[in-house]
This record gives sequence, structure tokens and C-alpha cells, in this order.
Amino acid sequence: MIVKRFYDEKLAQTSYLIGCGSKGAAIVIDPNRDAAQYVRAAEAEKVKITHVTETHIHADFVSGTRELAAATGATMYLSAEGGPDWQYAFGTEPGVKLLRDGDTMKVGNIVITALHTPGHTPEHMTFLVTDTAAADEPIAAVTGDFVFVGDVGRPDLLEKAAGITGTMDAAARALFASLQKFKREQPDWLQIWPGHGAGSACGKGLSAVPHSTVGYERRFNWAFDMDDEATFVSAVLEGQPEPPKYFARMKRFNKEGPPVLGGFREPKQLPAEELGNALAAGELVVDTRPATVFARGHVPGTINIPLGKSFNTWAGWLVPYDRNFYLIADEAHTAEAARDLAMIGLDRVVGYFPGFAVAQWATGSRKLETIEQEDPAGLAGRMKADAVTVIDVRARSEWEAGHLPGVQNIPLGYLGDRLNEIPTDRPVVLQCQSGARSSIAASLLQARGVKNTINLAGGFAGWQAAGNPVEKEAPVGSAA
Repeated sequence: MIVKRFYDEKLAQTSYLIGCGSKGAAIVIDPNRDAAQYVRAAEAEKVKITHVTETHIHADFVSGTRELAAATGATMYLSAEGGPDWQYAFGTEPGVKLLRDGDTMKVGNIVITALHTPGHTPEHMTFLVTDTAAADEPIAAVTGDFVFVGDVGRPDLLEKAAGITGTMDAAARALFASLQKFKREQPDWLQIWPGHGAGSACGKGLSAVPHSTVGYERRFNWAFDMDDEATFVSAVLEGQPEPPKYFARMKRFNKEGPPVLGGFREPKQLPAEELGNALAAGELVVDTRPATVFARGHVPGTINIPLGKSFNTWAGWLVPYDRNFYLIADEAHTAEAARDLAMIGLDRVVGYFPGFAVAQWATGSRKLETIEQEDPAGLAGRMKADAVTVIDVRARSEWEAGHLPGVQNIPLGYLGDRLNEIPTDRPVVLQCQSGARSSIAASLLQARGVKNTINLAGGFAGWQAAGNPVEKEAPVGSAA
């Protein structure tokens, strides 16, 4: 048996190629849109991808199931569980076979058994992997967003991300039942190969460890230790991170069937002189240069989303899906940027302007904007004099755990929707944990016309390290 694990760090997402070398066949589970990586791996192992499947309808990235099937001729295997509202719209297309609880797929000598494990989503499947050439029992479970190392999949996304009200509690109870059945029926030695690692918004406490066993999780995963349904429901719903806005679109996109790209398309370079015309026409321009470079000088009206580990996340939050947009990027990184955007379905990149276009724009009377940086000591003085408005752009849970005294919380992803809550009669200081998110926030405010913006260098961590006072929110229901 051949097992290849593919991990996309920016998505914190895992997919698997499982092959039978003696029979020359392979299955890919939970592929993302980068189909070429699986094809290359299969060719290197001298196997053909004959099966493609996924554990559930994903919310955090574009599924590559259709893309990979088109590239290889593989049959798509999709869940038929979860009821009529959770069926794939392309499930009746040629080349698709539907799976129900207990169904099997034979890939050479390898048998893949589908288990219906609802909770994270109603249609969710877990796949047991048995190498019949060596054993008559499964070696591993590909658990998708059901069981992670140290955590379980969140059951609140349908309500919080997709807007389907009243589903959280029922989903949490379904997850509890799935978990009880799983830990009752599966042996301690069964390996767990999850669909995400640390950094994913599909859970709240995911480990960076790539795989585990049922026995280990039984001992150390908080969810495995709970046998009371009500206690589990309360615990699993508490403290979940805010799902990015684009999750709702991804759900629809993957349910309906993403268009087949046939490979990523690298944006074309545009003449530097067209940058001003694009901005004058009201077009969206995303500057992907590092935050420090952007802060020293940028074209007014552009927003800064640095091309780093969190690029996908913040692009998904802040870039609309219903309009064209442009990039400012170094030529060496445009392919990376386009791939990252395509992985979450942001396909409407018209082209890119090279970094030198920024300096070239600043001719004649046109001046670049800058973002002032403030240190904790300077901010403390300004706050004492009541001379600034400070906005904490971290997640609500981070703010509740500790924040600057009297500071308002507007998470970065919602900042553009809540501009009317920000006083503009004094300088606005943006603050996050380290200074990265607040840099993006400052660029967003400037692009929306709030020009007197300042970034707190070092963020909340620097504020604390300097010995400044911190407030914490009292638990709900406790005395103030």
C-alpha cells in the first residue's frame, strides 16, 4: 500500500493519495484544486488515479474532486447521506457514484469503507482503509472534519457561516452520537488521518501533529472524554473561532460543483501606467507586498493583504467574489498569489502590476500614502490624553481574554461593514495581537477614506510586554 499525505499550510488542509502498487490503482481523498500535485505523485509511484472522493462538502476551500476527475478520468464517489438538502447538485452526472453508510470502494487490494459520521455536516463520511494484501482489518480512518488530533470538527458552521438558523444544537448532538459510536466500535490501534491541522477554522484546538490513533485520542482528546450529551454540546459550541465570510460561498460552490479550470492561470502583467486608471475607475487593487513595505509608501485606495501564510484567509474575508480585481505583486510571486486565490474560488484576477508601479505612480503632484507606526509607550500617552480612538481587530474570543482598557472590538473581517461605528474626529489606532492584522485593517480604513490611521507596532503582545494595564471581560452571568 502506498500512502501520500499532502498538506497545504495556508489552508491547514490535508488530502491523501492511497494506492495499491501491485495493481497500479489509487484513490485520492479530499483533493484541493491543485490537481497537478496528485497526478505527479501518482506518476512517480507508477499508479493511476481511478477513484476520487471527499469526506464532506467543504466550506474552507474549493474541492478538487471534479478537477482531478477531469484530469485523470477517475470515478467520483460522493456521499448520498444527510438528507435531500445535503446532496451534491452534480451527483447525477456521468462518472459519479453515490456512497451510503457501509458502502465500499475497492482500489486494487485496498478496500475503503464509508462510515456516515454526521455532526460537522449532515452528509459527512469517514473512510476506513484496509490493505487486504496484508490484513483483514482497517489500518486507518481518514476522518476529514470529524475527528482531529486533539479536537473534533465544529458543528456550528451551517448556522454561523451558511446562515441556516437553528442547526447548531442538532448538529452538535449528531456529532456526539457519531463520536460515541466511533469510539465504541473502533480499536485503539486504528490510526486517525485527519483533514486539517493547527490553524484551520474548522475546529478550535487542532494539533499540529499530523496523525494519531483512536487509543491516543481516547486518552487525550477532550471530546473523547465526554459521555454526557448536554455537557458535550455546551463544550463543543463554546469558543469556536469566527468563520471567515467566504465559508458560506464555498459551501454553495462545492455543493453545486466548481468549474473545472484545467490548471491555474497566472495573471498577466499590466503596464504600470494603467494602475492609476484602474483606481480612478473604482477598481479594487490588492497590494500583496509585505506590510512594512506597504506602510512606508503605497498608492491611495489600495488595500494590503501580504502574500504570506494568512493570505488565503484574509483575501477570503475582504475581497468580494462578485467583482474583478487587480494585484500588486512581484513577478516571482504572481503564480503563488493566483494559486492561493483560486484555492478559495477567487478567480476574477484581471492582472497584476509589478512592485515598481507603485513608485512610478507617484509622479508630479501625486504622493504615496504611509501608515504611521506607534509603539506601546506612545499609545499609552495618547490614550491617557484621550487623543485617539483605538480599535482592537482581533477575534472576539481574543478580546475577551484580555484587551487594552476601554478599547472597542471590531474583528478585522467585519471592519469594512462597521465603519460607521468608528469616530473619525481624532486619529484611529488599529491594534491586533502582533501588528499583522492591524496593518491590513489600517490599509482598509485608508482605502475607505479614513486617512488618519495608525498601527500599533507589536500589538497586544507588545503592550503587555511593556507592562501596560490589561482588562478582561467578566464571564457571562457573573457579577461585574
